[in-house]
Amino acid sequence: MKSRLLFYCLILFNKTFSQESSAFIVKPYLQVGSTPSIHSIQILWVTDVQDHIWNVETKSKNDQKWRRADPPQIMNLNQMNIKPRKLYIATIINLEENQKFDYRIISDDREVLRSTGQSIKSPNQSYRFTVIGDLGAGTHEQKTTAQQLKQANPDLVVIPGDIVYDRGLLSEYDTRFFNVYNAKKEDTGGIDLMGHIPFVPSTGNHDSETRNLDTFPDALSYYTLWSLPLNGPRMTEGSAAVPKLIANETNRKAFIDAAGGRYPVMTNYSMDYGNAHFTFLDSNPYVDWTDKELQSWLATDLQKSISATWHFVVFHHPGFNSSREHYEQQHMRLLSPVFEKYQVDVVFTGHVHNYQRTYPLTFAPDHMGALLLGGRNLNIPRGRIVNGLWHLDKKFDGKKNTTPKGVIYLISGAGGKELYNPEQTNDPDTWQKFTCNYSALEHSISIIDIDGNHFTCRQLSDAGKELDKFEIRK
Repeated sequence: MKSRLLFYCLILFNKTFSQESSAFIVKPYLQVGSTPSIHSIQILWVTDVQDHIWNVETKSKNDQKWRRADPPQIMNLNQMNIKPRKLYIATIINLEENQKFDYRIISDDREVLRSTGQSIKSPNQSYRFTVIGDLGAGTHEQKTTAQQLKQANPDLVVIPGDIVYDRGLLSEYDTRFFNVYNAKKEDTGGIDLMGHIPFVPSTGNHDSETRNLDTFPDALSYYTLWSLPLNGPRMTEGSAAVPKLIANETNRKAFIDAAGGRYPVMTNYSMDYGNAHFTFLDSNPYVDWTDKELQSWLATDLQKSISATWHFVVFHHPGFNSSREHYEQQHMRLLSPVFEKYQVDVVFTGHVHNYQRTYPLTFAPDHMGALLLGGRNLNIPRGRIVNGLWHLDKKFDGKKNTTPKGVIYLISGAGGKELYNPEQTNDPDTWQKFTCNYSALEHSISIIDIDGNHFTCRQLSDAGKELDKFEIRK
């Protein structure tokens, strides 16, 4: 009798799993949305273009019945080179802070998926976030770091750029991102995490430098698959922040329809999580951060959040880097005085495929630096050499002395792509004077725990070995 019952349970499970798998091209994943709040969250999913009526229902521990959300917004993803599909964006409101909730996806009055999520933490709660950049490479190491990501059990995942390789195409998200971090079936090749907690990225060169939509119609999928705050500077194509698209009328319309109001504003934004303020910047060299309008937006954003306990800035290209690879791209050093003025604690970056941490430092740049140009006609910005004077707080050790004097710059770009300059790991004579920790022998992730005025960062390899640990106390 027991074996027969188990047999029927297996049949029911397989039938339910089959329904879930066939219903979605990308199964539901959580996003903070355009206006983040501790009382709301967004659930996104992607299907084919067949006509179905989709709804989301939620239930917390205090609810007796399922509550149906407003009908989801529907975005048509009809770019050439991909099979047409639809993106659904449902907004869940009236959540309690730090509330775990159940949700289910309904298609034509039939439940096709049930899962759990968690709302955004409030300022009086402890929380954990992870930082992992340069990840969507389709490598074995991407999958082993993903397993560490799952074991860390974070409340939030922060990605400092290069979300997918090589051109930020929607087709690359299919094969190098969602299948790993939002897997339909959890195994050694993928984890089921995006459906439970939000991921928040900045854009890297592999995400947004491809602007030719005639050659790559499904490029710039950063704008079509993410739902992030829209509180950045309102700048248009051809400005200091937004290069012009190369696109015929058909390809431009398909992209704009898919992106909606997210293009082009969504590359610079900020949000609060717990007692921290996060500012995400587009550090690609096509952005001119010497522009006064951009600097003014950044200063205003940081000034408005001065009451937050912690201030974190996230972007892709590190200003302070000891690797031989990308050493010349120093253009983001220009913003150091702004970070210092508004008491930024840590700047998280990627781009360089390893882990590095600076001493707490202050930096006074010499003017605007020397602009580096590349491309066939030597007219494409590739960064700047920025010289200047830095002061290092070498008394800070993150153990006994946990009060830094200056900003800590941390590179966490070992999420899956090949590692850069491993030969420098055990050769500190090759490091710049501002670097106090360098690890390029293993892929790794950053795990940050915040408990009030206490910050702890651990760098774990994809095998679970601790590569670095430091604390900050206020």
